[in-house]
Order: sequence, then structure tokens, then C-alpha cells
Amino acid sequence: MPSEERNRILKMAGNAEKRAEEKFSDILKTSWVKSALILGLIFLTIGLIVIFMLKTLNISSLQIISDVKAFAIEYGVLGVFFATILAGTIVPLGSPALVVAAASLGIHPIPLVIAATVGFTIGMTINYYLACRMGRPYVMKKVGAEKLDEITSLWDRWGWILYVLFGVIPFLPVELLALICGLLKTRIEKFLALSFIPRLIVFTVLAYFGEAIGSWIGII
Repeated sequence: MPSEERNRILKMAGNAEKRAEEKFSDILKTSWVKSALILGLIFLTIGLIVIFMLKTLNISSLQIISDVKAFAIEYGVLGVFFATILAGTIVPLGSPALVVAAASLGIHPIPLVIAATVGFTIGMTINYYLACRMGRPYVMKKVGAEKLDEITSLWDRWGWILYVLFGVIPFLPVELLALICGLLKTRIEKFLALSFIPRLIVFTVLAYFGEAIGSWIGII
């Protein structure tokens, strides 16, 4: 028995040493994380090309742009709110791009950021609740067995640090981690805080970036 206990302790020590040697950058080498980053960079490139094209074409004088801008200012905050709720529940609406586009059309950054952050947090909380109530079969159906194992393994290693990292990098699917948080029944108050604060920071930066783009193009 003492020998078995000693072997168990040595095994635990070996596992701890192995985890300590693992690099945080290994997260980015995971296939689905890498795919999300590549896809995000592709959309970023396309977005930048479109912005420069709009600047070159001088679209600010077109009547349709004035109409779109007026509509966005009138209803945009409410639209962004509902769209980001959906975006937080794994509907691929691209909430960061939505915030940039809305700000570039003249929606004031402050109400835009509040609406987007609250909406996205609500969407994430819906994910949390569904995973908490419906359990592993529901989460597995949403993300797949292999990806669920990978995400769970990453969570076991990094926990809330991983959640914050995914929250502040717009390309990474933080909404998937909301499912894991619900499945593991993590503390709801911590979940809400770490869902809200990173996205508040990201959306603030993106909103003022979008405002600058709109001003540069000549829309606002």
C-alpha cells in the first residue's frame, strides 16, 4: 500500500511538472482555435479592402448612404442589442464587425458599446443556462465530441484565464466556452463578470475604431 501511494504521488508530481512545461501558446495550435483565427484574419483582410474601396469610391455623396445612416442612427442600437444576443448564442453574426459597422454609420459609441456588451452577455448567459440544465448531450450536440474534449482539456489547464483570453480576442469563439462554464456549473457571478468586462473593453475599442473609419470615409 505505501508503494502504491508513493507511485500515485510521483505520478501526480509528474503530471504537474508536465503541465508547468506546457506553453500557453499551445492553445493557439489547437485545430479549431487555429481555424477561428485564420477565418478571422481572412474577414479582417476583406473588411480592410472594402473600407479602402469605399474611401476611393467616395460613397458619402450617395443618397442610399444617407438613408442607411439615418436608419442606423434611429434603430441601430436596438438592432445591435438583439443581434449581439444571437451572436452570444453561437449564431455566426460577427458581433465585433457589427459594432464597427454600426459606429462607422454614426451611432454614438457609448450607447452602442453598452447595448452590444449587455446583449452579448445575455447571449452568453443563455448558453450557460442551457448547458447547465441540459447537460453534456446538449453541449456535445452543439460543439461535437472531439471539440468538447479539447475545450474541456484546455479549461482544465487554464480555467478562467482561457475565458478572459477568448473574451478579449474578437476572432476566438468565446461563446463555446460559455457552454463549458454551464456544463461545469462554474460560479455564475464570476461568469457574468468575466463575460461582461472583456467584451466591454473590446467593443469600446472597436466602436471608436468604427467611428474613426466612418469619419475617414466621409460618412460621418
